[in-house]
Amino acid sequence: MFPLRVFLVVLFGVLVLFQTFSLPGQFAHMARENPELAYLRWPLTAVSVFWVLCVQVVIVATWKLLTRVRRDRIFTPDSLVWVDAIVWAVAAAWVVLVGVFLYVGFNADDPGMPLLLFLLVVGLAVLGLLMVVMRALLRQATTLRTDLEAVI
Repeated sequence: MFPLRVFLVVLFGVLVLFQTFSLPGQFAHMARENPELAYLRWPLTAVSVFWVLCVQVVIVATWKLLTRVRRDRIFTPDSLVWVDAIVWAVAAAWVVLVGVFLYVGFNADDPGMPLLLFLLVVGLAVLGLLMVVMRALLRQATTLRTDLEAVI
């Protein structure tokens, strides 16, 4: 579990750098280099920062769940709150991605980017639905553990 925690901290730190420096700077540069696309600077910055925020929510929730596993408290109703946070973060990112997909799809002149975005939409939907299944499994295991503790 320690290596996972190290990578979560590193990933979170890199995402903060992207959120505050790289993404805003990249889209500012794009607006200067391509004035005809300058109107996309702030929408692209906002969407990108939002997606990074969604990933950060997943990282924090994963950290909290790892802590609960270490303390042997994973099979409690409180753990469902953190799984719900992951599900809602994935769902929010998916809704925004669908909006981007539709915008790009209706304005694209070649199918490459819409197809890539469609692949991401489907992949994120699969991830979200997988998390819903994992939540149901956690709920069932929590119920079984509670019943078992009541018998013992």
